[in-house]
Amino acid sequence: MPLKSYGVLIAKAVGVHREGNAQTPHYQIHLVDDAGTEYRAAVNVKSQESPSELLYFVADDFRHPVTARVADLPKGWNSLPPGPGGANLDFVRGNLFDPAAMRPLPPDVAGPDNDLADLLDHYVQRAITDDSARLYVFGERWGPEPGVKDKIFGFLPGNGVHDVHMNQGNSPDFAKDDGTWQDGGLLVHFPGQNRWVGVFLAFQSQKWHTDDTTGHTVPEADGTRPGPGTQPVRIAAALLNPRGPAPARQTVTLINASPEPVDLTGWHITDHDGTATPVPPGPLAPGTTRLFPLTDGTRPPGQGGGITLLDAHGLKAHGVSYTTDQTSRVGWTTVF
Repeated sequence: MPLKSYGVLIAKAVGVHREGNAQTPHYQIHLVDDAGTEYRAAVNVKSQESPSELLYFVADDFRHPVTARVADLPKGWNSLPPGPGGANLDFVRGNLFDPAAMRPLPPDVAGPDNDLADLLDHYVQRAITDDSARLYVFGERWGPEPGVKDKIFGFLPGNGVHDVHMNQGNSPDFAKDDGTWQDGGLLVHFPGQNRWVGVFLAFQSQKWHTDDTTGHTVPEADGTRPGPGTQPVRIAAALLNPRGPAPARQTVTLINASPEPVDLTGWHITDHDGTATPVPPGPLAPGTTRLFPLTDGTRPPGQGGGITLLDAHGLKAHGVSYTTDQTSRVGWTTVF
């Protein structure tokens, strides 16, 4: 079953604690919202399963429509209902980043800038010193716990967020936590720089093809995280705000980057809300592109969204996202 209380905490970071020698160490963050309520965010830096090193991806200048969706939420804890279209994170369906770009890091080792705790510290410490910066911590909430002091920072009542990592495609021991649109993550907003930082974590034991309803691993699919440059057919570009009177047609361009032809019969393009457009069937020759119009129901110009390419088995082959800024210029094609 999915997480019991998924959502996002929006608060000011005021302190940290590194659990370097614990059996299951976390990077602990002390936060306070605008009403003065205190929280602790427990961020995993080591897996209980082998291999123990977590995968990470950092977008130092994160541009994705989710930032606009969370920007107007009230400070403090916000419960997020399941499903697409909201501020929820989903590493498989949300096109937040390219999974092939993730890298493993040890939890906490001697020396500067060489482990996951150091990486988290790099951004959280900057948020602590910037009075305007806010952390957006996605995961599962615990508490408030009346009469129970927080075990790390000592505030009362105990209160916080954990599971700040991918929460689907788990191994059998942790499959009970699987779900869609409930992945954890950390966004840091620096308003003075007009910049968002995205930090995303996953366990190496997790799979990347998951059921759209349960979030469980699809057993008949190879859910191994794709390697860099191994996805043969990719979304190369999209015309999101075409010229001409409505209904002007948006288009998508695919490219076959591989040295072999790929049969696209049965493939589909879907938008953020799941509206599907069939890809023109037939082989796509090596090194060539195919441009085709999207059907009605795609996200209208002026809004951010996502485009996902599904193969004939309904498995994700590639995905991209775009922001409102990228749709603002009429007639321009966005290149991904």
